[in-house]
Amino acid sequence: MRLVALWLLNALSIIVVAHVLPGVQVESFWTALLVALLLGLVNVFVRPLLILLTLPAVVLTMGLFLLVINAIGLWLVDLLVEGFHIVNFGSTLLAALLISVLSAFGRWLLRL
Repeated sequence: MRLVALWLLNALSIIVVAHVLPGVQVESFWTALLVALLLGLVNVFVRPLLILLTLPAVVLTMGLFLLVINAIGLWLVDLLVEGFHIVNFGSTLLAALLISVLSAFGRWLLRL
């Protein structure tokens, strides 16, 4: 049940970001669900490898480079999903930040 709630919360965060940022487009709620699912899979399988490969940059920037890693994961999902599009890397970076903040706030609000 908790996993489904997190999945829906992330999909809702993606929809909100798409409405707020002009460079992010999501066709439908079902597309947002697919994006949330794939983003979760990228975060589980690809993100740890990227963190390991870029560990010196993460340490030197005191963790701020993790935002770039989140943006790379979002960009990979953008390449995979047909109805999801982000215009440029700047929009991807800002979208990754907003999705992270909204998801964290939603988890705190729902006590997940």
